[in-house]
Amino acid sequence: MSRLRVREMHRRIEDPRDFGQVAVLMGGDSSEREISLRSGNAVLDALRRRGVDAHAFDPSERPVAEIAAEFERAWIILHGPGGEDGLIQGALEWLGVPYTGSGVLASALTMDKLKTKLVVAGAGLEVPAFVRLDGEADLARAIAALGLPMMVKPASQGSSVGISKVKTAADLPRAFAAARAVEPLVFAEAFIGGGEYTVGILEDQALPSIRIEPATEFYDYEAKYFRDDTVYRCPSGLDEREEAALGTAALAAFAATDCQGWGRVDFVRDARDGRFQFIEINTTPGMTDHSLVPKAARRAGIEFEELVWRVLETSFAREAR
Repeated sequence: MSRLRVREMHRRIEDPRDFGQVAVLMGGDSSEREISLRSGNAVLDALRRRGVDAHAFDPSERPVAEIAAEFERAWIILHGPGGEDGLIQGALEWLGVPYTGSGVLASALTMDKLKTKLVVAGAGLEVPAFVRLDGEADLARAIAALGLPMMVKPASQGSSVGISKVKTAADLPRAFAAARAVEPLVFAEAFIGGGEYTVGILEDQALPSIRIEPATEFYDYEAKYFRDDTVYRCPSGLDEREEAALGTAALAAFAATDCQGWGRVDFVRDARDGRFQFIEINTTPGMTDHSLVPKAARRAGIEFEELVWRVLETSFAREAR
């Protein structure tokens, strides 16, 4: 049984003391540990500059139960399995510690890209065609159904870990093996070549969209966090109608998956007809100097410290019973 209950209204905080002592959950033991630590330290520094009594907490180094003994709420900036998949959210529910962002159901669902596609498509949004790959016998079927190029992805990893762009049939077995090495559930997805877009969500509002133009084949792990030649266009170049439509689609995907508080929704645009197709939702996006939600927030007039503060305010959507 959860020891938290959900409130319907957003609560605005003026005095940093009202947050109490805050655990910034970072690190963890997923493949995205390095990025989580970078994001977490940026969040921690911003909170402290605003006067919040915030402290780093790494669940891979300390028992999670200690959070309840020392802290009044948690700012979750763990990436990947163990942090974005509902596991830490469930632990905090049990401990009765309010936390930022989406709850157990939404976190678990959106960590599985395949199940998320089914839910979002069922809500009426477009998604690229895809084929589940249970074994090498499915590879020829995927080529027949999707054509080339295609993307091969593990179902439940973030930050593009294990993802490959496949341009020839000869490359497909290697891409499948690479994805399978990090996650048993793998799928192939039609490659949509009209551009990559992302929309940050903050408190039920869509932030300005960003068009991502990687120098690499696609927006992979290196392009996201380490390369300096990835181009982020914000404003993205969409006209007012297109921008509104993309924001509406992002909010619809967020609502369909029961996400809350803040996050990021990724799309591709079909070069043939200009339509946007849903790719995935990130319930705990990066907060590094390369990250997208801070860039979009800044375009909307929200500087990094204010963004971090407002995300922490989302923890008041949950309170102890």
